[in-house]
Amino acid sequence: MQEVIGSTPIFSTTQAHSKVGLFMEFYIYILYSSALDQYYVGHTEDLQNRLFRHNNSGSKSTKKASDWVLKYQETYPTRTAAMGRGNGDQEKEKQKIY
Repeated sequence: MQEVIGSTPIFSTTQAHSKVGLFMEFYIYILYSSALDQYYVGHTEDLQNRLFRHNNSGSKSTKKASDWVLKYQETYPTRTAAMGRGNGDQEKEKQKIY
């Protein structure tokens, strides 16, 4: 069985946005590294930037590899909704998806 790693940062994993009052989406995502044969479950409000940072040593949890590939994502209207989904049993979620 493969190990699932992830993060639950207290603050946003991206810089503050100047789009005050506009609809901001949040994402739950699963990445896979073939080099490590590991999955990573995370959340963010800027998925493209976050994936770039995972692959370029911008994340303590994923810096051991640079071949992270997005395998799955879900979009939510608020951080609270995304975190409610992401706080489930991540191993069960990964097995359900794959």
